[in-house]
Amino acid sequence: MAKARTVSLPSGEKVAALGQGTWRMGERGAERKREVAVLRLGLDLGLSLIDTAEMYGEGGAEEVVGEAVQGRRDQVFIVSKVYPQNASRRGVALACERSLKRLKTDRIDLYLLHWRGNEPLAETVAGFEALREAGKIRQWGVSNFDTDDMEELFAVAKGDACVTNQVLYNLKHRGPEFDLLPWQAERKIPAMAYSPLEIGAFASHAETKRIAERHRATTKQVALAWILRRPDAIVIPKASDPEHVRQNRAALDLALTPEDLAALDNLSPPPKRKTPLSMI
Repeated sequence: MAKARTVSLPSGEKVAALGQGTWRMGERGAERKREVAVLRLGLDLGLSLIDTAEMYGEGGAEEVVGEAVQGRRDQVFIVSKVYPQNASRRGVALACERSLKRLKTDRIDLYLLHWRGNEPLAETVAGFEALREAGKIRQWGVSNFDTDDMEELFAVAKGDACVTNQVLYNLKHRGPEFDLLPWQAERKIPAMAYSPLEIGAFASHAETKRIAERHRATTKQVALAWILRRPDAIVIPKASDPEHVRQNRAALDLALTPEDLAALDNLSPPPKRKTPLSMI
Protein backbone atom coordinates (compact mmCIF):
# COMPACT_ATOMS: atom_id res chain seq x y z
CA MET A 1 0.00 0.00 0.00
CA ALA A 2 1.49 3.33 -1.09
CA LYS A 3 1.71 6.22 1.33
CA ALA A 4 -1.45 8.33 1.39
CA ARG A 5 -1.11 11.36 -0.89
CA THR A 6 -1.60 14.91 0.37
CA VAL A 7 -2.82 18.21 -1.04
CA SER A 8 -1.47 21.59 0.03
CA LEU A 9 -3.78 24.31 1.30
CA PRO A 10 -2.90 27.97 0.60
CA SER A 11 -1.45 28.14 4.12
CA GLY A 12 1.08 25.47 3.15
CA GLU A 13 -0.51 22.87 5.40
CA LYS A 14 -0.80 19.44 3.80
CA VAL A 15 -4.00 17.44 4.20
CA ALA A 16 -5.06 14.00 3.00
CA ALA A 17 -6.12 13.96 -0.66
CA LEU A 18 -8.60 11.21 0.18
CA GLY A 19 -10.71 11.79 3.26
CA GLN A 20 -13.97 10.54 4.72
CA GLY A 21 -17.46 11.96 4.37
CA THR A 22 -20.23 11.66 6.96
CA TRP A 23 -23.42 12.71 5.16
CA ARG A 24 -26.31 10.53 6.41
CA MET A 25 -24.37 9.49 9.51
CA GLY A 26 -25.76 10.20 12.97
CA GLU A 27 -29.36 9.82 11.84
CA ARG A 28 -30.06 6.45 13.49
CA GLY A 29 -28.83 5.56 16.96
CA ALA A 30 -28.67 1.87 16.11
CA GLU A 31 -26.02 2.61 13.47
CA ARG A 32 -23.76 4.69 15.68
CA LYS A 33 -21.36 1.98 16.81
CA ARG A 34 -20.82 0.84 13.21
CA GLU A 35 -20.37 4.41 11.94
CA VAL A 36 -17.76 5.16 14.60
CA ALA A 37 -15.90 1.94 13.74
CA VAL A 38 -15.92 2.77 10.03
CA LEU A 39 -14.40 6.21 10.63
CA ARG A 40 -11.77 4.77 12.96
CA LEU A 41 -10.78 2.20 10.35
CA GLY A 42 -10.43 4.98 7.82
CA LEU A 43 -8.09 6.79 10.20
CA ASP A 44 -6.05 3.60 10.58
CA LEU A 45 -5.70 3.51 6.79
CA GLY A 46 -4.49 7.10 6.58
CA LEU A 47 -7.77 8.80 5.64
CA SER A 48 -7.09 11.47 8.23
CA LEU A 49 -9.45 14.19 6.93
CA ILE A 50 -13.06 13.84 8.09
CA ASP A 51 -15.78 16.08 6.67
CA THR A 52 -19.02 16.74 8.53
CA ALA A 53 -21.57 19.53 9.07
CA GLU A 54 -24.07 20.79 11.59
CA MET A 55 -26.74 19.94 8.99
CA TYR A 56 -25.89 16.22 8.86
CA GLY A 57 -28.32 14.50 11.17
CA GLU A 58 -28.90 17.92 12.76
CA GLY A 59 -25.60 17.55 14.61
CA GLY A 60 -25.73 13.77 14.86
CA ALA A 61 -22.87 13.26 12.41
CA GLU A 62 -20.66 15.64 14.39
CA GLU A 63 -21.35 13.56 17.49
CA VAL A 64 -20.29 10.41 15.62
CA VAL A 65 -17.08 12.15 14.52
CA GLY A 66 -16.46 13.34 18.07
CA GLU A 67 -16.64 9.79 19.34
CA ALA A 68 -14.50 8.41 16.50
CA VAL A 69 -11.60 10.81 17.10
CA GLN A 70 -11.40 10.42 20.87
CA GLY A 71 -7.84 9.62 21.88
CA ARG A 72 -6.43 10.53 18.48
CA ARG A 73 -7.62 14.08 17.87
CA ASP A 74 -4.16 15.32 16.86
CA GLN A 75 -4.08 12.78 14.02
CA VAL A 76 -7.27 14.10 12.44
CA PHE A 77 -8.09 17.11 10.28
CA ILE A 78 -11.75 17.92 11.02
CA VAL A 79 -13.86 19.85 8.53
CA SER A 80 -17.32 21.06 9.51
CA LYS A 81 -19.86 23.39 7.95
CA VAL A 82 -22.25 26.04 9.19
CA TYR A 83 -25.82 26.51 7.94
CA PRO A 84 -26.22 29.70 5.89
CA GLN A 85 -28.98 30.88 8.23
CA ASN A 86 -26.44 30.76 11.06
CA ALA A 87 -23.79 32.64 9.10
CA SER A 88 -24.07 36.10 10.64
CA ARG A 89 -21.07 37.28 12.64
CA ARG A 90 -22.78 36.38 15.92
CA GLY A 91 -24.48 33.32 14.43
CA VAL A 92 -21.28 31.60 13.33
CA ALA A 93 -19.83 32.06 16.81
CA LEU A 94 -22.83 30.36 18.41
CA ALA A 95 -22.99 27.63 15.77
CA CYS A 96 -19.29 26.94 16.11
CA GLU A 97 -19.60 26.52 19.88
CA ARG A 98 -22.38 23.99 19.38
CA SER A 99 -20.30 22.09 16.84
CA LEU A 100 -17.25 22.09 19.12
CA LYS A 101 -19.35 20.63 21.91
CA ARG A 102 -20.71 17.86 19.68
CA LEU A 103 -17.25 17.14 18.26
CA LYS A 104 -15.77 17.09 21.78
CA THR A 105 -12.84 19.22 20.70
CA ASP A 106 -11.45 22.69 21.29
CA ARG A 107 -10.96 23.58 17.62
CA ILE A 108 -12.22 22.85 14.12
CA ASP A 109 -9.42 22.58 11.58
CA LEU A 110 -11.49 23.88 8.66
CA TYR A 111 -14.88 25.59 8.98
CA LEU A 112 -16.99 26.10 5.85
CA LEU A 113 -20.06 28.12 4.91
CA HIS A 114 -22.29 25.29 3.64
CA TRP A 115 -23.87 27.36 0.85
CA ARG A 116 -24.77 30.97 0.24
CA GLY A 117 -27.73 32.38 2.11
CA ASN A 118 -29.03 35.83 2.92
CA GLU A 119 -26.28 36.91 5.30
CA PRO A 120 -23.77 39.32 3.70
CA LEU A 121 -20.46 37.63 2.94
CA ALA A 122 -18.65 40.40 4.79
CA GLU A 123 -20.48 39.43 8.00
CA THR A 124 -19.70 35.74 7.57
CA VAL A 125 -16.04 36.40 6.83
CA ALA A 126 -15.78 38.69 9.85
CA GLY A 127 -17.30 35.94 11.99
CA PHE A 128 -14.90 33.35 10.61
CA GLU A 129 -11.90 35.61 11.16
CA ALA A 130 -12.96 36.28 14.76
CA LEU A 131 -13.24 32.53 15.37
CA ARG A 132 -9.83 32.00 13.82
CA GLU A 133 -8.22 34.68 15.95
CA ALA A 134 -9.84 33.11 19.04
CA GLY A 135 -8.41 29.70 18.13
CA LYS A 136 -11.86 28.12 17.73
CA ILE A 137 -11.16 27.35 14.08
CA ARG A 138 -7.80 27.10 12.36
CA GLN A 139 -8.87 27.93 8.79
CA TRP A 140 -12.07 28.59 6.90
CA GLY A 141 -13.56 28.12 3.46
CA VAL A 142 -16.82 27.81 1.58
CA SER A 143 -18.99 25.20 -0.13
CA ASN A 144 -21.18 25.28 -3.24
CA PHE A 145 -19.68 28.57 -4.46
CA ASP A 146 -19.56 29.17 -8.20
CA THR A 147 -16.95 31.38 -9.86
CA ASP A 148 -18.94 34.59 -9.48
CA ASP A 149 -19.51 33.77 -5.81
CA MET A 150 -15.78 33.26 -5.31
CA GLU A 151 -15.02 36.57 -7.03
CA GLU A 152 -17.52 38.33 -4.77
CA LEU A 153 -15.98 36.63 -1.74
CA PHE A 154 -12.48 37.75 -2.67
CA ALA A 155 -13.70 41.34 -3.01
CA VAL A 156 -14.64 41.31 0.69
CA ALA A 157 -12.08 42.27 3.34
CA LYS A 158 -10.15 39.12 4.33
CA GLY A 159 -12.15 37.14 1.80
CA ASP A 160 -8.94 35.92 0.21
CA ALA A 161 -8.22 33.94 3.40
CA CYS A 162 -10.55 31.24 2.05
CA VAL A 163 -8.59 27.99 1.70
CA THR A 164 -11.02 25.70 -0.15
CA ASN A 165 -14.36 25.43 -1.91
CA GLN A 166 -16.29 22.18 -1.47
CA VAL A 167 -18.35 21.41 -4.57
CA LEU A 168 -20.18 18.62 -6.35
CA TYR A 169 -17.59 17.24 -8.75
CA ASN A 170 -17.45 13.79 -10.28
CA LEU A 171 -17.60 12.01 -13.64
CA LYS A 172 -21.26 12.98 -14.03
CA HIS A 173 -20.85 16.59 -12.92
CA ARG A 174 -17.80 18.06 -14.67
CA GLY A 175 -19.05 21.65 -14.93
CA PRO A 176 -16.49 23.08 -12.45
CA GLU A 177 -13.71 22.21 -14.88
CA PHE A 178 -14.74 24.97 -17.27
CA ASP A 179 -13.98 28.03 -15.15
CA LEU A 180 -14.27 27.37 -11.40
CA LEU A 181 -11.40 24.91 -11.00
CA PRO A 182 -9.03 26.99 -13.19
CA TRP A 183 -9.96 30.11 -11.18
CA GLN A 184 -9.12 28.31 -7.95
CA ALA A 185 -5.96 26.75 -9.37
CA GLU A 186 -4.61 30.20 -10.24
CA ARG A 187 -4.95 31.09 -6.56
CA LYS A 188 -3.72 27.70 -5.30
CA ILE A 189 -7.10 26.96 -3.68
CA PRO A 190 -7.83 23.23 -3.85
CA ALA A 191 -11.33 21.98 -4.53
CA MET A 192 -12.98 19.52 -2.17
CA ALA A 193 -15.14 17.10 -4.16
CA TYR A 194 -18.26 15.85 -2.42
CA SER A 195 -20.47 12.94 -3.58
CA PRO A 196 -17.63 11.63 -5.79
CA LEU A 197 -19.33 8.25 -6.20
CA GLU A 198 -22.76 9.49 -7.28
CA ILE A 199 -22.07 9.14 -11.00
CA GLY A 200 -25.37 7.62 -12.08
CA ALA A 201 -25.37 5.42 -15.19
CA PHE A 202 -21.60 5.82 -15.61
CA ALA A 203 -21.13 3.36 -12.73
CA SER A 204 -22.66 0.54 -14.78
CA HIS A 205 -21.50 1.62 -18.24
CA ALA A 206 -19.59 -1.03 -20.17
CA GLU A 207 -16.58 1.24 -20.73
CA THR A 208 -16.27 2.08 -17.04
CA LYS A 209 -16.49 -1.63 -16.25
CA ARG A 210 -13.79 -2.45 -18.81
CA ILE A 211 -11.43 0.12 -17.26
CA ALA A 212 -12.15 -1.29 -13.80
CA GLU A 213 -11.50 -4.85 -14.96
CA ARG A 214 -8.16 -3.88 -16.53
CA HIS A 215 -7.04 -2.54 -13.15
CA ARG A 216 -8.69 -5.33 -11.13
CA ALA A 217 -10.70 -2.62 -9.44
CA THR A 218 -14.33 -1.57 -9.02
CA THR A 219 -16.08 1.15 -10.98
CA LYS A 220 -16.32 3.17 -7.75
CA GLN A 221 -12.55 3.01 -7.41
CA VAL A 222 -12.22 4.22 -10.99
CA ALA A 223 -14.52 7.15 -10.16
CA LEU A 224 -12.36 8.08 -7.18
CA ALA A 225 -9.09 7.65 -9.08
CA TRP A 226 -10.46 9.88 -11.83
CA ILE A 227 -10.84 12.80 -9.40
CA LEU A 228 -7.62 11.97 -7.56
CA ARG A 229 -5.74 12.41 -10.84
CA ARG A 230 -5.89 16.12 -10.07
CA PRO A 231 -3.17 17.36 -7.71
CA ASP A 232 -5.51 20.12 -6.47
CA ALA A 233 -8.46 17.94 -5.46
CA ILE A 234 -9.48 16.59 -2.06
CA VAL A 235 -12.04 13.79 -2.25
CA ILE A 236 -14.43 12.92 0.60
CA PRO A 237 -16.42 9.74 -0.12
CA LYS A 238 -18.60 8.31 2.60
CA ALA A 239 -18.20 4.63 3.45
CA SER A 240 -20.89 2.53 5.06
CA ASP A 241 -18.90 -0.58 5.96
CA PRO A 242 -15.27 -1.70 6.51
CA GLU A 243 -14.86 -3.24 3.04
CA HIS A 244 -16.05 -0.01 1.44
CA VAL A 245 -13.44 1.93 3.44
CA ARG A 246 -10.70 -0.41 2.27
CA GLN A 247 -11.84 -0.11 -1.34
CA ASN A 248 -11.81 3.68 -1.09
CA ARG A 249 -8.28 3.63 0.29
CA ALA A 250 -7.12 1.29 -2.49
CA ALA A 251 -8.28 3.86 -5.07
CA LEU A 252 -5.25 5.95 -4.09
CA ASP A 253 -3.04 3.24 -5.59
CA LEU A 254 -4.99 3.09 -8.86
CA ALA A 255 -3.18 5.01 -11.62
CA LEU A 256 -5.42 5.56 -14.62
CA THR A 257 -3.59 5.53 -17.96
CA PRO A 258 -3.89 8.25 -20.62
CA GLU A 259 -5.99 5.73 -22.58
CA ASP A 260 -8.30 5.28 -19.59
CA LEU A 261 -8.71 9.03 -19.20
CA ALA A 262 -9.40 9.46 -22.92
CA ALA A 263 -12.06 6.75 -22.76
CA LEU A 264 -13.71 8.44 -19.77
CA ASP A 265 -13.57 11.79 -21.57
CA ASN A 266 -15.35 10.17 -24.49
CA LEU A 267 -17.94 8.73 -22.14
CA SER A 268 -18.36 11.96 -20.15
CA PRO A 269 -16.92 14.87 -22.15
CA PRO A 270 -15.35 17.85 -20.36
CA PRO A 271 -17.51 20.99 -20.49
CA LYS A 272 -17.22 23.29 -23.49
CA ARG A 273 -19.19 26.15 -21.97
CA LYS A 274 -20.16 27.61 -18.64
CA THR A 275 -22.95 25.78 -16.79
CA PRO A 276 -24.45 26.67 -13.40
CA LEU A 277 -22.81 24.88 -10.48
CA SER A 278 -24.75 21.74 -9.55
CA MET A 279 -25.38 20.91 -5.91
CA ILE A 280 -27.20 18.25 -3.92
